[in-house]
Amino acid sequence: MITVLFILICVGFSDGANMTPSEGRRGQWQLLLNSTGVVGMHLALTYKNTVVMFDQTGAGPSGYKLRRRFHGSTCSRSRHDMMDSTCYAHSVEYDISTNKVRPLWLDTDPWCSSGSFLSNGTLLQVGGNERGAKRVRFFRPCGNDQCNWIQSKKTLSDMRWYASSQLLPEHDRVVVVGGRRTFTYEFVPKISPGEKSFDLPFLHQTNDRNEGGNNLYPFLHLSSDGNLFIFANRDSILLNLRRNRVIKTFPRIPGEGSRNYPSSGSSVILPLDHRDNFQKVEVMVCGGSSTGAFTAAARRRFLEGLRSCGRMVITGEKNKWNMEQMPKPRLLNDMVILPIGDILIINGAERGSAGYDNARNASLEPFLYSPKKRLGARFRVLMSTKIARMYHSSATLLPDGRVLVAGSNPHGRYIFHNVAYPTELRLQAFVPHYMERRYHSLRPNNLTIEYGGASHAIEYGKEFRVRFFLMRRPNNEMVFSAYAPPFTTHSFAMNQRMLKLRCRSLERSGDGWVVAVLEAPPSSLVAPSGYYMLTVVNGGIPSMSQWVHFGHA
Repeated sequence: MITVLFILICVGFSDGANMTPSEGRRGQWQLLLNSTGVVGMHLALTYKNTVVMFDQTGAGPSGYKLRRRFHGSTCSRSRHDMMDSTCYAHSVEYDISTNKVRPLWLDTDPWCSSGSFLSNGTLLQVGGNERGAKRVRFFRPCGNDQCNWIQSKKTLSDMRWYASSQLLPEHDRVVVVGGRRTFTYEFVPKISPGEKSFDLPFLHQTNDRNEGGNNLYPFLHLSSDGNLFIFANRDSILLNLRRNRVIKTFPRIPGEGSRNYPSSGSSVILPLDHRDNFQKVEVMVCGGSSTGAFTAAARRRFLEGLRSCGRMVITGEKNKWNMEQMPKPRLLNDMVILPIGDILIINGAERGSAGYDNARNASLEPFLYSPKKRLGARFRVLMSTKIARMYHSSATLLPDGRVLVAGSNPHGRYIFHNVAYPTELRLQAFVPHYMERRYHSLRPNNLTIEYGGASHAIEYGKEFRVRFFLMRRPNNEMVFSAYAPPFTTHSFAMNQRMLKLRCRSLERSGDGWVVAVLEAPPSSLVAPSGYYMLTVVNGGIPSMSQWVHFGHA
Protein backbone atom coordinates (compact mmCIF):
# COMPACT_ATOMS: atom_id res chain seq x y z
CA MET A 1 0.00 0.00 0.00
CA ILE A 2 2.86 2.38 0.79
CA THR A 3 4.48 1.70 -2.58
CA VAL A 4 1.26 2.46 -4.43
CA LEU A 5 0.85 5.69 -2.47
CA PHE A 6 4.33 6.87 -3.42
CA ILE A 7 3.67 6.23 -7.08
CA LEU A 8 0.48 8.24 -6.97
CA ILE A 9 2.18 11.09 -5.19
CA CYS A 10 5.16 11.21 -7.54
CA VAL A 11 3.18 11.29 -10.76
CA GLY A 12 1.06 14.14 -9.40
CA PHE A 13 -2.65 14.83 -9.43
CA SER A 14 -5.09 15.32 -12.26
CA ASP A 15 -7.96 17.78 -12.04
CA GLY A 16 -9.73 16.10 -14.95
CA ALA A 17 -8.94 18.82 -17.50
CA ASN A 18 -7.21 17.90 -20.76
CA MET A 19 -3.96 19.85 -20.55
CA THR A 20 -2.13 18.22 -23.44
CA PRO A 21 -0.41 20.85 -25.64
CA SER A 22 -1.87 21.28 -29.11
CA GLU A 23 -0.32 18.87 -31.60
CA GLY A 24 -0.66 21.49 -34.31
CA ARG A 25 1.84 23.90 -32.81
CA ARG A 26 4.99 24.24 -34.87
CA GLY A 27 7.04 26.65 -32.76
CA GLN A 28 8.48 29.97 -33.89
CA TRP A 29 11.77 31.67 -34.66
CA GLN A 30 13.45 34.65 -33.02
CA LEU A 31 16.23 36.77 -34.51
CA LEU A 32 18.48 37.60 -31.56
CA LEU A 33 21.42 39.39 -33.19
CA ASN A 34 22.11 40.58 -36.70
CA SER A 35 25.75 39.65 -36.18
CA THR A 36 27.75 37.74 -33.61
CA GLY A 37 30.86 38.81 -35.52
CA VAL A 38 32.14 35.24 -35.49
CA VAL A 39 30.78 32.12 -37.21
CA GLY A 40 29.38 29.73 -34.60
CA MET A 41 31.20 26.68 -35.92
CA HIS A 42 31.57 25.46 -32.31
CA LEU A 43 29.04 26.11 -29.51
CA ALA A 44 29.03 25.34 -25.77
CA LEU A 45 26.57 26.49 -23.09
CA THR A 46 28.25 27.19 -19.73
CA TYR A 47 26.72 26.92 -16.27
CA LYS A 48 27.04 30.72 -15.99
CA ASN A 49 24.32 30.99 -18.65
CA THR A 50 26.65 32.14 -21.38
CA VAL A 51 27.45 30.46 -24.68
CA VAL A 52 31.01 30.20 -25.95
CA MET A 53 31.25 30.15 -29.73
CA PHE A 54 34.26 30.13 -31.97
CA ASP A 55 35.45 29.70 -35.52
CA GLN A 56 38.82 28.98 -37.08
CA THR A 57 41.57 31.59 -36.75
CA GLY A 58 42.79 30.86 -40.27
CA ALA A 59 39.72 32.30 -42.02
CA GLY A 60 41.25 35.77 -42.16
CA PRO A 61 39.19 38.78 -41.05
CA SER A 62 35.99 37.87 -39.20
CA GLY A 63 33.00 40.14 -38.67
CA TYR A 64 34.27 41.36 -35.28
CA LYS A 65 36.95 44.04 -35.70
CA LEU A 66 39.07 44.74 -32.62
CA ARG A 67 40.39 48.13 -31.55
CA ARG A 68 43.45 46.43 -30.11
CA ARG A 69 45.09 43.10 -30.64
CA PHE A 70 44.93 40.84 -27.62
CA HIS A 71 48.65 41.35 -27.01
CA GLY A 72 48.01 45.11 -26.80
CA SER A 73 49.01 46.88 -30.03
CA THR A 74 46.49 49.12 -31.77
CA CYS A 75 44.52 47.94 -34.81
CA SER A 76 44.49 50.84 -37.24
CA ARG A 77 42.54 51.33 -40.45
CA SER A 78 45.61 50.68 -42.55
CA ARG A 79 45.36 48.14 -45.35
CA HIS A 80 47.66 45.80 -43.43
CA ASP A 81 45.61 45.88 -40.24
CA MET A 82 42.29 45.59 -42.08
CA MET A 83 43.51 42.29 -43.50
CA ASP A 84 45.40 41.09 -40.41
CA SER A 85 43.43 38.27 -38.71
CA THR A 86 44.90 39.22 -35.30
CA CYS A 87 42.89 42.46 -35.51
CA TYR A 88 39.69 40.39 -35.44
CA ALA A 89 38.01 38.19 -32.84
CA HIS A 90 37.59 34.52 -33.71
CA SER A 91 35.78 33.54 -30.52
CA VAL A 92 33.03 35.29 -28.55
CA GLU A 93 31.04 34.69 -25.40
CA TYR A 94 27.30 35.30 -25.75
CA ASP A 95 25.43 36.41 -22.62
CA ILE A 96 21.89 35.04 -22.73
CA SER A 97 20.44 37.62 -20.32
CA THR A 98 21.89 40.72 -22.01
CA ASN A 99 21.81 39.36 -25.57
CA LYS A 100 25.34 40.65 -26.16
CA VAL A 101 28.67 39.17 -27.17
CA ARG A 102 32.19 39.97 -26.05
CA PRO A 103 35.41 38.93 -27.80
CA LEU A 104 37.64 36.12 -26.54
CA TRP A 105 41.29 35.48 -27.31
CA LEU A 106 42.54 32.42 -29.18
CA ASP A 107 46.24 31.73 -29.70
CA THR A 108 46.23 28.67 -31.94
CA ASP A 109 43.69 27.50 -34.50
CA PRO A 110 40.81 25.37 -33.05
CA TRP A 111 39.32 24.72 -36.49
CA CYS A 112 37.30 21.48 -36.44
CA SER A 113 38.20 20.62 -32.86
CA SER A 114 36.36 18.93 -29.99
CA GLY A 115 35.48 19.59 -26.36
CA SER A 116 33.94 18.44 -23.08
CA PHE A 117 33.01 20.06 -19.79
CA LEU A 118 34.95 18.90 -16.73
CA SER A 119 33.28 18.39 -13.36
CA ASN A 120 33.92 21.97 -12.21
CA GLY A 121 32.29 23.44 -15.33
CA THR A 122 35.53 24.21 -17.14
CA LEU A 123 35.42 23.59 -20.89
CA LEU A 124 38.31 21.35 -21.94
CA GLN A 125 38.85 21.97 -25.64
CA VAL A 126 41.35 20.04 -27.75
CA GLY A 127 42.83 19.87 -31.22
CA GLY A 128 42.38 21.91 -34.35
CA ASN A 129 44.46 22.68 -37.40
CA GLU A 130 48.22 23.15 -37.94
CA ARG A 131 49.72 24.70 -34.76
CA GLY A 132 46.45 24.01 -32.98
CA ALA A 133 46.24 20.30 -33.86
CA LYS A 134 47.87 19.06 -30.64
CA ARG A 135 46.83 21.90 -28.38
CA VAL A 136 44.76 21.73 -25.18
CA ARG A 137 42.73 24.79 -24.18
CA PHE A 138 40.62 25.62 -21.13
CA PHE A 139 37.76 28.05 -20.62
CA ARG A 140 36.62 28.50 -17.01
CA PRO A 141 33.30 30.41 -16.97
CA CYS A 142 33.28 33.33 -14.55
CA GLY A 143 30.15 35.43 -15.03
CA ASN A 144 32.00 38.77 -14.77
CA ASP A 145 33.50 39.09 -18.28
CA GLN A 146 37.01 38.57 -16.92
CA CYS A 147 37.58 34.99 -18.09
CA ASN A 148 39.27 34.00 -21.33
CA TRP A 149 40.80 31.06 -23.12
CA ILE A 150 43.89 29.57 -21.47
CA GLN A 151 46.19 27.42 -23.57
CA SER A 152 47.91 24.60 -21.70
CA LYS A 153 51.64 24.07 -21.97
CA LYS A 154 50.94 20.35 -22.20
CA THR A 155 49.97 18.95 -25.58
CA LEU A 156 48.17 15.96 -27.02
CA SER A 157 50.09 12.85 -28.08
CA ASP A 158 48.66 12.94 -31.62
CA MET A 159 47.28 15.59 -33.96
CA ARG A 160 43.51 15.87 -33.55
CA TRP A 161 41.65 17.46 -36.45
CA TYR A 162 37.98 16.36 -36.80
CA ALA A 163 38.17 14.26 -33.60
CA SER A 164 35.46 13.68 -30.97
CA SER A 165 35.61 13.93 -27.17
CA GLN A 166 33.71 12.24 -24.33
CA LEU A 167 33.87 12.93 -20.58
CA LEU A 168 34.56 9.72 -18.63
CA PRO A 169 33.13 8.57 -15.28
CA GLU A 170 36.41 8.58 -13.35
CA HIS A 171 39.30 10.94 -12.57
CA ASP A 172 37.72 13.90 -14.41
CA ARG A 173 39.28 12.76 -17.67
CA VAL A 174 38.22 12.95 -21.30
CA VAL A 175 38.85 10.47 -24.09
CA VAL A 176 39.60 11.94 -27.54
CA VAL A 177 38.97 9.64 -30.49
CA GLY A 178 40.11 9.82 -34.11
CA GLY A 179 40.87 12.74 -36.37
CA ARG A 180 42.06 13.17 -39.94
CA ARG A 181 44.80 10.61 -40.62
CA THR A 182 44.78 9.76 -36.89
CA PHE A 183 43.56 6.27 -36.05
CA THR A 184 44.06 6.37 -32.29
CA TYR A 185 42.49 7.54 -29.06
CA GLU A 186 44.04 9.15 -25.99
CA PHE A 187 43.15 10.59 -22.62
CA VAL A 188 43.37 14.18 -21.34
CA PRO A 189 44.43 15.66 -19.03
CA LYS A 190 47.58 13.52 -19.00
CA ILE A 191 48.41 11.82 -15.70
CA SER A 192 52.05 11.03 -16.50
CA PRO A 193 54.54 12.66 -18.93
CA GLY A 194 55.05 9.45 -20.90
CA GLU A 195 51.37 8.76 -21.49
CA LYS A 196 50.72 7.90 -25.14
CA SER A 197 47.80 7.20 -27.43
CA PHE A 198 46.26 3.82 -28.24
CA ASP A 199 45.81 2.43 -31.74
CA LEU A 200 42.20 1.71 -32.70
CA PRO A 201 41.96 -0.65 -35.72
CA PHE A 202 38.25 0.14 -35.99
CA LEU A 203 39.14 3.58 -37.34
CA HIS A 204 41.33 2.04 -40.05
CA GLN A 205 38.52 -0.34 -40.99
CA THR A 206 35.90 2.39 -41.34
CA ASN A 207 38.04 4.85 -43.31
CA ASP A 208 36.89 5.64 -46.87
CA ARG A 209 40.15 7.06 -48.22
CA ASN A 210 38.66 8.29 -51.48
CA GLU A 211 35.62 9.89 -49.84
CA GLY A 212 37.25 12.15 -47.26
CA GLY A 213 37.17 9.49 -44.53
CA ASN A 214 33.47 9.17 -43.68
CA ASN A 215 34.57 8.23 -40.16
CA LEU A 216 35.69 11.63 -38.87
CA TYR A 217 33.95 13.16 -35.87
CA PRO A 218 32.90 9.65 -34.79
CA PHE A 219 29.76 9.51 -32.64
CA LEU A 220 30.71 8.76 -29.03
CA HIS A 221 28.25 7.79 -26.31
CA LEU A 222 29.04 6.66 -22.77
CA SER A 223 27.08 3.54 -21.88
CA SER A 224 25.77 3.17 -18.33
CA ASP A 225 28.23 0.30 -17.77
CA GLY A 226 31.15 2.69 -18.31
CA ASN A 227 32.10 1.38 -21.75
CA LEU A 228 32.33 3.66 -24.79
CA PHE A 229 30.04 3.29 -27.81
CA ILE A 230 31.77 4.43 -31.00
CA PHE A 231 29.95 4.81 -34.33
CA ALA A 232 31.96 5.58 -37.48
CA ASN A 233 30.82 5.53 -41.10
CA ARG A 234 28.21 2.74 -40.88
CA ASP A 235 29.65 0.55 -38.15
CA SER A 236 29.84 0.64 -34.36
CA ILE A 237 31.64 -1.00 -31.46
CA LEU A 238 31.65 -1.01 -27.66
CA LEU A 239 35.12 -0.28 -26.32
CA ASN A 240 36.38 -1.12 -22.84
CA LEU A 241 38.81 1.73 -22.24
CA ARG A 242 40.41 0.19 -19.17
CA ARG A 243 41.48 -2.89 -21.08
CA ASN A 244 41.84 -1.25 -24.51
CA ARG A 245 39.62 -3.97 -25.89
CA VAL A 246 36.59 -4.06 -28.17
CA ILE A 247 34.04 -6.09 -26.22
CA LYS A 248 31.18 -5.90 -28.71
CA THR A 249 30.82 -5.33 -32.45
CA PHE A 250 27.32 -4.22 -33.40
CA PRO A 251 25.45 -4.93 -36.64
CA ARG A 252 26.06 -2.49 -39.48
CA ILE A 253 23.32 0.12 -39.79
CA PRO A 254 21.12 -0.91 -42.77
CA GLY A 255 21.14 0.98 -46.05
CA GLU A 256 23.75 2.59 -48.25
CA GLY A 257 25.61 5.83 -47.65
CA SER A 258 27.59 7.00 -44.64
CA ARG A 259 26.80 8.89 -41.43
CA ASN A 260 30.01 10.59 -40.28
CA TYR A 261 32.04 13.49 -41.66
CA PRO A 262 32.04 14.39 -44.47
CA SER A 263 28.75 12.53 -44.85
CA SER A 264 27.72 14.26 -41.62
CA GLY A 265 24.55 12.87 -40.17
CA SER A 266 24.01 13.17 -36.42
CA SER A 267 23.45 11.06 -33.32
CA VAL A 268 22.08 11.19 -29.78
CA ILE A 269 21.74 8.83 -26.86
CA LEU A 270 18.03 8.76 -25.99
CA PRO A 271 17.04 9.86 -22.46
CA LEU A 272 18.05 7.43 -19.72
CA ASP A 273 15.32 6.52 -17.22
CA HIS A 274 15.34 5.74 -13.49
CA ARG A 275 12.54 3.19 -14.04
CA ASP A 276 15.10 0.68 -15.36
CA ASN A 277 17.84 2.07 -13.13
CA PHE A 278 19.28 3.84 -16.19
CA GLN A 279 20.38 0.49 -17.61
CA LYS A 280 18.64 0.61 -20.99
CA VAL A 281 20.89 2.62 -23.29
CA GLU A 282 19.56 3.37 -26.76
CA VAL A 283 21.35 5.40 -29.43
CA MET A 284 19.85 7.05 -32.47
CA VAL A 285 21.56 8.02 -35.74
CA CYS A 286 19.82 10.21 -38.31
CA GLY A 287 20.71 11.44 -41.77
CA GLY A 288 23.95 11.45 -43.71
CA SER A 289 25.10 11.41 -47.31
CA SER A 290 24.71 9.00 -50.18
CA THR A 291 27.57 6.79 -51.32
CA GLY A 292 29.99 8.88 -53.40
CA ALA A 293 28.46 12.21 -52.36
CA PHE A 294 31.78 13.82 -51.38
CA THR A 295 33.53 13.20 -54.71
CA ALA A 296 30.33 13.94 -56.65
CA ALA A 297 30.06 17.35 -54.96
CA ALA A 298 33.57 18.19 -56.13
CA ARG A 299 32.21 17.74 -59.68
CA ARG A 300 29.19 19.93 -58.81
CA ARG A 301 26.80 16.98 -58.61
CA PHE A 302 24.86 17.10 -55.36
CA LEU A 303 23.45 13.68 -54.49
CA GLU A 304 20.33 13.36 -52.37
CA GLY A 305 21.07 12.81 -48.67
CA LEU A 306 19.77 10.01 -46.48
CA ARG A 307 16.25 10.01 -45.06
CA SER A 308 16.73 7.16 -42.66
CA CYS A 309 17.19 7.10 -38.91
CA GLY A 310 18.28 4.08 -36.93
CA ARG A 311 17.69 3.25 -33.27
CA MET A 312 19.53 0.52 -31.41
CA VAL A 313 19.64 -0.57 -27.78
CA ILE A 314 23.35 -1.09 -27.08
CA THR A 315 22.91 -2.80 -23.71
CA GLY A 316 21.83 -6.42 -23.34
CA GLU A 317 22.38 -9.20 -25.85
CA LYS A 318 19.82 -8.33 -28.52
CA ASN A 319 21.27 -5.43 -30.47
CA LYS A 320 19.43 -4.61 -33.68
CA TRP A 321 18.93 -1.42 -35.67
CA ASN A 322 15.29 -0.37 -36.01
CA MET A 323 14.95 1.91 -39.01
CA GLU A 324 12.47 4.65 -39.84
CA GLN A 325 12.22 7.53 -42.28
CA MET A 326 12.44 11.28 -41.75
CA PRO A 327 9.98 13.45 -43.69
CA LYS A 328 12.81 14.53 -46.04
CA PRO A 329 16.48 13.72 -46.68
CA ARG A 330 18.92 15.50 -44.36
CA LEU A 331 22.63 15.93 -43.73
CA LEU A 332 24.68 18.50 -41.78
CA ASN A 333 21.87 18.29 -39.22
CA ASP A 334 22.06 18.83 -35.47
CA MET A 335 20.09 16.73 -32.96
CA VAL A 336 19.09 18.38 -29.69
CA ILE A 337 17.37 16.59 -26.80
CA LEU A 338 14.54 18.84 -25.61
CA PRO A 339 13.40 19.01 -21.96
CA ILE A 340 10.26 17.04 -22.82
CA GLY A 341 12.41 14.12 -24.04
CA ASP A 342 11.73 14.66 -27.74
CA ILE A 343 14.55 15.13 -30.26
CA LEU A 344 14.81 18.28 -32.35
CA ILE A 345 16.48 17.75 -35.74
CA ILE A 346 17.53 21.15 -37.02
CA ASN A 347 19.88 22.84 -39.55
CA GLY A 348 21.43 21.16 -42.59
CA ALA A 349 20.76 20.43 -46.24
CA GLU A 350 19.01 17.87 -48.41
CA ARG A 351 21.75 17.23 -50.98
CA GLY A 352 25.53 16.93 -51.14
CA SER A 353 28.02 16.48 -48.31
CA ALA A 354 30.07 18.44 -45.79
CA GLY A 355 32.98 20.52 -47.03
CA TYR A 356 33.34 23.88 -48.72
CA ASP A 357 30.37 24.61 -51.01
CA ASN A 358 29.53 20.92 -51.11
CA ALA A 359 25.80 21.05 -50.24
CA ARG A 360 22.59 22.38 -51.75
CA ASN A 361 18.87 22.62 -50.90
CA ALA A 362 18.97 23.99 -47.35
CA SER A 363 16.80 22.18 -44.81
CA LEU A 364 14.78 25.10 -43.47
CA GLU A 365 12.17 23.11 -41.53
CA PRO A 366 13.16 21.46 -38.23
CA PHE A 367 11.77 18.01 -37.46
CA LEU A 368 10.46 16.98 -34.05
CA TYR A 369 10.95 13.33 -33.19
CA SER A 370 8.93 11.81 -30.33
CA PRO A 371 10.59 8.49 -29.32
CA LYS A 372 7.61 7.23 -27.30
CA LYS A 373 5.01 7.55 -30.04
CA ARG A 374 4.06 4.68 -32.31
CA LEU A 375 6.15 3.95 -35.39
CA GLY A 376 4.98 6.09 -38.29
CA ALA A 377 3.74 8.92 -36.04
CA ARG A 378 7.00 10.02 -34.44
CA PHE A 379 8.06 12.79 -36.82
CA ARG A 380 6.50 16.23 -37.06
CA VAL A 381 7.57 19.09 -39.35
CA LEU A 382 7.99 22.40 -37.52
CA MET A 383 8.05 26.08 -38.48
CA SER A 384 10.42 26.95 -41.30
CA THR A 385 13.23 29.47 -40.96
CA LYS A 386 14.33 31.87 -43.68
CA ILE A 387 18.02 31.54 -42.83
CA ALA A 388 19.97 28.64 -44.33
CA ARG A 389 22.18 26.84 -41.82
CA MET A 390 24.61 24.77 -43.85
CA TYR A 391 28.16 23.56 -43.22
CA HIS A 392 29.71 24.93 -40.01
CA SER A 393 26.39 25.71 -38.33
CA SER A 394 25.40 24.53 -34.86
CA ALA A 395 22.62 24.49 -32.26
CA THR A 396 22.35 24.09 -28.49
CA LEU A 397 19.61 23.99 -25.84
CA LEU A 398 19.28 27.00 -23.52
CA PRO A 399 18.07 26.95 -19.88
CA ASP A 400 14.90 28.83 -20.83
CA GLY A 401 13.83 26.05 -23.22
CA ARG A 402 14.77 27.76 -26.47
CA VAL A 403 17.31 26.33 -28.91
CA LEU A 404 20.13 28.66 -29.93
CA VAL A 405 21.09 28.42 -33.61
CA ALA A 406 24.29 29.93 -35.01
CA GLY A 407 26.82 29.72 -37.79
CA SER A 408 26.96 28.46 -41.37
CA ASN A 409 29.96 29.13 -43.54
CA PRO A 410 30.71 26.76 -46.43
CA HIS A 411 33.74 28.85 -47.41
CA GLY A 412 37.35 29.21 -46.31
CA ARG A 413 36.84 32.95 -45.75
CA TYR A 414 33.99 35.20 -44.69
CA ILE A 415 32.07 35.68 -47.97
CA PHE A 416 28.75 37.54 -48.03
CA HIS A 417 27.97 38.02 -51.71
CA ASN A 418 27.73 36.16 -55.03
CA VAL A 419 27.71 32.64 -53.56
CA ALA A 420 24.93 30.10 -53.13
CA TYR A 421 25.13 30.22 -49.34
CA PRO A 422 26.93 33.25 -47.85
CA THR A 423 28.72 33.32 -44.52
CA GLU A 424 26.02 33.59 -41.85
CA LEU A 425 26.57 35.69 -38.71
CA ARG A 426 22.96 36.13 -37.57
CA LEU A 427 22.02 34.51 -34.27
CA GLN A 428 18.59 32.90 -33.90
CA ALA A 429 16.58 30.98 -31.36
CA PHE A 430 14.00 28.36 -32.20
CA VAL A 431 11.17 28.59 -29.67
CA PRO A 432 9.28 25.28 -29.26
CA HIS A 433 5.50 25.40 -28.96
CA TYR A 434 5.61 24.57 -25.25
CA MET A 435 7.14 28.00 -24.53
CA GLU A 436 4.00 29.80 -25.71
CA ARG A 437 2.22 32.08 -23.26
CA ARG A 438 -0.96 30.01 -23.43
CA TYR A 439 0.80 27.27 -21.43
CA HIS A 440 2.13 29.50 -18.64
CA SER A 441 -0.58 28.39 -16.21
CA LEU A 442 0.79 24.84 -16.52
CA ARG A 443 4.45 25.82 -16.33
CA PRO A 444 6.36 25.17 -13.09
CA ASN A 445 7.86 28.52 -12.00
CA ASN A 446 10.38 29.88 -9.49
CA LEU A 447 12.33 26.65 -9.39
CA THR A 448 14.83 26.31 -6.52
CA ILE A 449 17.03 23.38 -5.54
CA GLU A 450 17.72 22.56 -1.90
CA TYR A 451 20.39 20.16 -0.64
CA GLY A 452 21.59 19.79 2.93
CA GLY A 453 24.89 18.02 2.27
CA ALA A 454 28.27 19.50 3.21
CA SER A 455 29.54 19.20 -0.35
CA HIS A 456 28.83 21.74 -3.09
CA ALA A 457 27.78 18.87 -5.34
CA ILE A 458 24.77 16.68 -4.71
CA GLU A 459 26.19 13.25 -3.98
CA TYR A 460 25.28 10.28 -6.13
CA GLY A 461 22.23 8.41 -4.87
CA LYS A 462 21.34 11.08 -2.30
CA GLU A 463 17.99 12.80 -1.97
CA PHE A 464 17.50 16.50 -2.61
CA ARG A 465 14.49 18.82 -2.72
CA VAL A 466 13.11 20.87 -5.57
CA ARG A 467 10.63 23.63 -4.82
CA PHE A 468 8.51 25.35 -7.46
CA PHE A 469 5.22 27.15 -7.96
CA LEU A 470 2.25 25.90 -9.98
CA MET A 471 -0.87 27.94 -10.68
CA ARG A 472 -2.86 24.71 -11.03
CA ARG A 473 -2.73 21.28 -9.47
CA PRO A 474 0.11 19.16 -10.97
CA ASN A 475 -0.69 17.18 -14.07
CA ASN A 476 -0.71 13.40 -13.89
CA GLU A 477 2.50 13.29 -15.95
CA MET A 478 5.28 15.08 -14.10
CA VAL A 479 8.88 14.39 -15.10
CA PHE A 480 12.13 15.64 -13.55
CA SER A 481 14.99 15.65 -16.04
CA ALA A 482 18.71 16.41 -15.76
CA TYR A 483 20.53 17.47 -18.93
CA ALA A 484 24.28 17.57 -19.50
CA PRO A 485 25.16 20.51 -21.80
CA PRO A 486 27.16 19.43 -24.84
CA PHE A 487 29.98 20.79 -26.93
CA THR A 488 28.50 21.06 -30.41
CA THR A 489 30.22 21.19 -33.77
CA HIS A 490 29.93 19.55 -37.18
CA SER A 491 26.48 18.07 -36.49
CA PHE A 492 27.44 16.26 -33.29
CA ALA A 493 26.65 17.37 -29.73
CA MET A 494 29.44 15.70 -27.75
CA ASN A 495 28.53 14.58 -24.21
CA GLN A 496 24.84 15.46 -24.64
CA ARG A 497 22.91 13.40 -22.10
CA MET A 498 19.50 13.46 -20.42
CA LEU A 499 18.37 11.52 -17.37
CA LYS A 500 14.83 11.17 -16.02
CA LEU A 501 15.25 11.22 -12.25
CA ARG A 502 13.36 9.30 -9.59
CA CYS A 503 10.80 11.26 -7.57
CA ARG A 504 10.43 10.04 -3.99
CA SER A 505 7.54 12.29 -2.97
CA LEU A 506 5.57 15.31 -4.11
CA GLU A 507 3.61 17.69 -1.89
CA ARG A 508 1.56 20.74 -2.88
CA SER A 509 0.43 23.36 -0.43
CA GLY A 510 -2.75 25.39 -0.76
CA ASP A 511 -0.89 28.46 -1.98
CA GLY A 512 0.47 26.67 -5.08
CA TRP A 513 3.98 25.79 -3.90
CA VAL A 514 5.13 22.26 -4.65
CA VAL A 515 8.03 20.43 -3.00
CA ALA A 516 9.43 17.32 -4.71
CA VAL A 517 12.00 15.02 -3.15
CA LEU A 518 14.24 13.65 -5.90
CA GLU A 519 17.03 11.11 -5.98
CA ALA A 520 20.35 11.96 -7.62
CA PRO A 521 21.72 9.58 -10.27
CA PRO A 522 23.26 6.46 -8.70
CA SER A 523 26.83 6.83 -10.00
CA SER A 524 29.22 8.57 -12.34
CA LEU A 525 28.75 5.73 -14.82
CA VAL A 526 25.22 7.00 -15.36
CA ALA A 527 25.99 10.70 -14.95
CA PRO A 528 29.64 11.83 -15.09
CA SER A 529 30.36 14.42 -12.43
CA GLY A 530 29.51 17.97 -13.44
CA TYR A 531 26.80 20.55 -14.00
CA TYR A 532 23.37 19.56 -15.31
CA MET A 533 20.25 21.54 -16.18
CA LEU A 534 17.38 20.37 -13.96
CA THR A 535 13.92 20.80 -15.47
CA VAL A 536 10.45 20.07 -14.14
CA VAL A 537 8.05 18.99 -16.88
CA ASN A 538 4.35 19.23 -16.02
CA GLY A 539 2.18 17.46 -18.55
CA GLY A 540 4.55 18.24 -21.40
CA ILE A 541 5.22 21.85 -20.31
CA PRO A 542 8.76 22.43 -18.99
CA SER A 543 9.96 24.89 -16.38
CA MET A 544 12.94 27.13 -16.88
CA SER A 545 15.96 24.99 -16.04
CA GLN A 546 18.18 25.49 -13.01
CA TRP A 547 21.76 24.29 -12.70
CA VAL A 548 22.54 21.39 -10.41
CA HIS A 549 25.92 19.80 -9.70
CA PHE A 550 26.15 16.01 -9.31
CA GLY A 551 29.33 14.39 -8.05
CA HIS A 552 31.21 12.49 -5.39
CA ALA A 553 31.37 13.59 -1.77
